[in-house]
Amino acid sequence: MEEPPAHRWNPVLALCVALALGAAWALPFVRVAPNRLLSGEPVFLTDLLTTHTSWAGAALFVAWLCLAIARPHKRFTQASVALLMAMSLAGLWLLAGQHASTASQGDNPLTRTALGAGFWTLAALAWLAALDAVTRLQLATLPRLVMQGALFVPLLLSLGAGQDLSIAKEYANHSDVFGPAIMRHLQIVLLAIAPAVTIGVPLAWRMSRARGLRETLFPVLNVIQTIPSIALFGLLMAPLGWLAAQAPALGRLGISGVGLAPAVLALLLYALLPIVRSALAGLEQVPVATVTAARAMGMTPRQVLWHVELPLALPVLLIGLRTAVVQTTGLAAVTALVGAGGLGSIMFDGLFSAANELVMLGVIPIVVLAVLADSFFKMLGTLLEKPAA
Repeated sequence: MEEPPAHRWNPVLALCVALALGAAWALPFVRVAPNRLLSGEPVFLTDLLTTHTSWAGAALFVAWLCLAIARPHKRFTQASVALLMAMSLAGLWLLAGQHASTASQGDNPLTRTALGAGFWTLAALAWLAALDAVTRLQLATLPRLVMQGALFVPLLLSLGAGQDLSIAKEYANHSDVFGPAIMRHLQIVLLAIAPAVTIGVPLAWRMSRARGLRETLFPVLNVIQTIPSIALFGLLMAPLGWLAAQAPALGRLGISGVGLAPAVLALLLYALLPIVRSALAGLEQVPVATVTAARAMGMTPRQVLWHVELPLALPVLLIGLRTAVVQTTGLAAVTALVGAGGLGSIMFDGLFSAANELVMLGVIPIVVLAVLADSFFKMLGTLLEKPAA
């Protein structure tokens, strides 16, 4: 059956093409500076494509050309767009790396080639176009997540070609702290989420039995969400420092006004609202007849909770847990301001030294960790839904 005329073109792809052309023309693709602290002179994509006849530039043009002529009603076309956008990400990196290698062969050994706004804009547009194409393929959750991950394979394979870029040099200079920073970041997230679940789920169960408790605690949890993270850290520093002074044993355990304690406590408080809200929603949707039948079989209230209510409420609980984990992964970057460490320390080191590439070196892993956490909970939710289907 012939497609309606309204579906013969994809407005998302058309918008990406228009924005990409504007970014390629108006925004600097890379910046070449005599050292890491200066912003440098802009180099535009049009200049690189006229001076470098590499396969990366040709692949970039082919990718955007296919993007412009793609039609959304053909699955093969959408698969081709996703593949070409993945190649486009790699092509952008290779083109920037090639120019960095050329610039580094000059007389100044401190020359830095930094990725410009044009590079990041084009990379983001290629990624959005690829995600749109994968979504239009209408795949199941697990195959869709696998395909989204596969979009990064060409880029990962081409990372070695960008060793002369400023961001690669920053990584080489900080490689000894990069791994520990990631582990510390994950530690902060886990130490905040685990107690939040341990506190939030029983609290939601109690709220489902006592409406007065719900009306009292939800306003408090909502107010906590409105407090800026830095302000909350400041509010916690004084009482935690006082506790450490009054009880030296707590200080020996690491409880103090700075460091891990205020960071974890603040993130725990932020994570409580989505976990409690989703757990309460899940418990309230458990059929009353199911709970009544469980009690008639002689189950104790604790057995009913663990064997009946929580398993049935788990899919809804995972939605709130997913929100809490992604939110905590991002907020954990700010905990570096109170001495907790993690990837935020790399990010703030770059901010304080005016090294933009070092900032990106801290930000990109945080984004990747958040995306991985989100994908994990999506996949887990899909697996839990299969038996019910």
